[in-house]
Amino acid sequence: MNALVRSSAVLSNGPFMLNLDCDHYIFNCKAVREGMCFMMDRAGEDICYIQFPQRFEGIDPSDRYANHNTVFFDGNMRALDGLQGPVYVGTGCMFRRFALYGFEPPKADKISEKGSETEALKTTDFDPDLDVNLLPKRFGNSTVLAESIPIAEYHARPIADHPAVKYGRPPGILRAPREPLDATTVAEAVSVISCWYEDKTEWGDRVGWIYGSVTEDVVTGYRMHNRGWRSVYCVTKRDAFRGSAPINLTDRLHQVLRWATGSVEIFFSRNNALLGSTKIKVLQRLAYLNVGIYPFTSLFLIVYCFLPALSLFSGQFIVQTLDVAFLALLLTISLCLVGLALLEVKWSGVGLEEWWRNEQFWLISGTSAHLAAVVQGLLKVIAGIEISFTLTSKSAGDDVDDIYADLYLVKWTSLMIPPIVIGMINIIAIVVAFSRTIYEQVPQWSKFIGGAFFSFWVLAHLYPFAKGLMGRRGKTPTIVFVWSGLIAITLSLLYVAINPTSNQDSNLTSGFTFP
Repeated sequence: MNALVRSSAVLSNGPFMLNLDCDHYIFNCKAVREGMCFMMDRAGEDICYIQFPQRFEGIDPSDRYANHNTVFFDGNMRALDGLQGPVYVGTGCMFRRFALYGFEPPKADKISEKGSETEALKTTDFDPDLDVNLLPKRFGNSTVLAESIPIAEYHARPIADHPAVKYGRPPGILRAPREPLDATTVAEAVSVISCWYEDKTEWGDRVGWIYGSVTEDVVTGYRMHNRGWRSVYCVTKRDAFRGSAPINLTDRLHQVLRWATGSVEIFFSRNNALLGSTKIKVLQRLAYLNVGIYPFTSLFLIVYCFLPALSLFSGQFIVQTLDVAFLALLLTISLCLVGLALLEVKWSGVGLEEWWRNEQFWLISGTSAHLAAVVQGLLKVIAGIEISFTLTSKSAGDDVDDIYADLYLVKWTSLMIPPIVIGMINIIAIVVAFSRTIYEQVPQWSKFIGGAFFSFWVLAHLYPFAKGLMGRRGKTPTIVFVWSGLIAITLSLLYVAINPTSNQDSNLTSGFTFP
C-alpha cells in the first residue's frame, strides 16, 4: 500500500485516496462523491479519512456465523462517529493523503488573518521539527515526492467561497491543466516503489500504513487520531461497497484469530491507547483501549461457561446461598442488560435475530479464537515467537450448483477443541444432575432446573457451532467423532475419579463441594 501511495504521488498526486480490498467492489457509483462532501466541507480540514460500512454478498440467509457483523458496523461504528470518529477497518475507506503522510491537522496559528484563503505552506511549515535536510530520512530520496507533499495539502483544502473558511483554496484551481507524463516521471514512479526505497526512512513507522502488526489498519487509524485528526462514518442509502466473507466455520475462526492476535499485539505495544497523546479524546481512548483488551475477556468467559456444569456436578448452586437480596440483584442486573440491548437494537436498527447471531458467535469465538489469540500474543510478546497467518479463504466449495456449499464443509482445526469440551461438559453435567435428582429420596427439581437453565443457555449459544461441526450427513470428518468420543470418555472418567460413591446408600449425593 505504501508503494502505491508513493507512486500515485509522483504520477497524479491526488489529494484523496480510496482503499478497497481485492475482494470488494464499488456498488454505489455516488459513494465517493458523498464522501467528498465531508472532506471538502468548510469544517472538514481536520478529517483524515471517511470510513464506509462493510457489506457482504454470498452470506447464508441465516448468517450462522455473524458475517454481516451489523452490531459492529451499524452500532459501534455509528456510536464512534459521535466522538473522534470510527476506527479504520482496512477497506472501504477514503483517505486524505496529507494525513496519511504522518502530519498533524492544520492549526489555528497557521491560518492567515488577511484574507479568506492562505497560500500553500512549505513542507517545513507542517512540522516545525522537520528540516528540509531531514526529508530524505522521513520520505526517501525522491525530490519529486517531497515536492508533491505541499501541493497535495493545498489541493485538499476546502474551497474558500465563504468568509468562514480561513484555511481554504481559491475556486477553480484544480481545473488547471496538468502536464502529460513523460519518461522521467514514469522512471521516478518506478524508483519509489523499489524494494530498497524504504530503507532508513520512516515509511511504515510514522508515514503511511504502519508495519509490525497483524491488524495494521487499526494501528494506522489510531496513529491519525492520536495526532488530533478526526474521521467520519459515511452510511449511504445504497451500499457503497460490497465484498465477500468466509462462511465456513474454520475459515471464520481463523479470521477472528488473526484479528484478535493483532489486538493483543496492540495492547502490549506502544500503540496501547493508555500511552496515547492528549490530542485523543477520553471516550475515543476508551474505544481504542477496548480494541486491545477484548480478547482477554475470553479467560473470564471460559470460567463462566464451566460454572453451570460444575454447579450441576457438585449439586450446589454457583453461589453459596440463594436469598431474596441476591435474586433481586440478579434480576435487576438482567433487566438492565436486556434493556440496554433493546435500546441499542432500536437505536442502531439491528434486528433481534442479527443481535442474537452476534451474541452466539461472540461466545463461540471467545472460547476458541480469542483464547488462542491471547496465548499466541503472549508467546510473541514474551518469548518472541512469531506466528504466521495466511489470508482468509473466501472461496466457494466444490459444489458449483450450491453457492453455500462451503458452509457445510468441515475443516478440522484445534480451535474447535475448547467449544467441544464446553459443550460436552455441560451435556454430561445435565445428564448426571438429572439422574441424581431422579434417584434422590426427595427430588429437588427446582434446584435442578435452576442449575440446568444456565447450562442450556451456554448450549444455546453453541448451537451454530454444533451445526457447523456436523456439516452435511455423511461428510463429517472422522477426527471430529474421535475427538468428541475422547473428550466424553475423559470427562466421564474424571467425574468418576473426583466424585466416587462412598457406599451403596449414598444415592449419588457424595462428592466435592465448594468451600
